Amino acid sequence: MQTDHANEGHLHPLTSLSRKIVTIFTDLGFEVASGPEMETEEYNFDKLNVPKDHPSRDMQDTFWIKDKPGIVLRTHTSPVQVRFMENHKPPLRIITLGRVFRNEATDATHEAQFSQLEGLAVGTDITLANLKATLETFFAKLFEKEINVRFRPSFFPFVEPGVEVDMECFSCSGKGCSLCKQTGWIEMMGAGMVHPAVLEAAGVDSKTYQGFAFGVGLERIAMAVFQIPDLRYFYSGDLRFIHQF
Repeated sequence: MQTDHANEGHLHPLTSLSRKIVTIFTDLGFEVASGPEMETEEYNFDKLNVPKDHPSRDMQDTFWIKDKPGIVLRTHTSPVQVRFMENHKPPLRIITLGRVFRNEATDATHEAQFSQLEGLAVGTDITLANLKATLETFFAKLFEKEINVRFRPSFFPFVEPGVEVDMECFSCSGKGCSLCKQTGWIEMMGAGMVHPAVLEAAGVDSKTYQGFAFGVGLERIAMAVFQIPDLRYFYSGDLRFIHQF
């Protein structure tokens, strides 16, 4: 009997990418953790050192649940890190992959719901060098070639110091092309050393332990891997797009 391959079921590109990412990080000794999509204000903001007057708490960015005071649709997967640290003693290394929600206008690079990859490592001798080495290894395995990584200073309430992470353009190897807008670099994620206040809020002694953390939209990685120009394609339900993978 002849099979019509065009009608065979297959994995969504975000699913196949997620599985590859999990394999890469578990090979590096990371554990996969998960948590609730409906979160408390305490875990989504307070325990992550987000000030009470921070703009991310406003209705324009956060979906608050009607008739449930202090309950939100999580705006990032970072609450999973706090919950894990509360229940596990260092040293620890985890990643989390999950859906997050932000009250944003939809365009080619923004969606009201998207998926996020976050990583966390906590120990007695963790440094930014460990973060850089981890990300270089991750990108090298993901793109199957050596990828340079650079840090630029940035600010996030839950890390100090905070950095923006750029990877060398995998398409032109840093020479400059249309994909990287002739810069040779592609901005990928935010990261940094876990803020002592976040460690303490999770019951971890910040004088003994340090940690690094990073976070990136899964769709951003997929757009780079598959060279897709518009994030909305992932959620369009258009089989012409899905059948390409």
